[in-house]
Amino acid sequence: MLKIRLMGTKNDIKWFAKILQRHPKVEVKEFSDFYTNKGTKKFYRAYVEVNKTNVAEK
Repeated sequence: MLKIRLMGTKNDIKWFAKILQRHPKVEVKEFSDFYTNKGTKKFYRAYVEVNKTNVAEK
């Protein structure tokens, strides 16, 4: 299992979350809410827990 911190705008984080969820070798276990970064209202952070899936390659 990996725990990943994503930082960026809300749109950037949502965009990358979709990529993670669509990837056949990655299973997203948990996706946190958005948290604001201190000193800015533009950038946020979110935390993701992922597992590796065993997909047989062709």
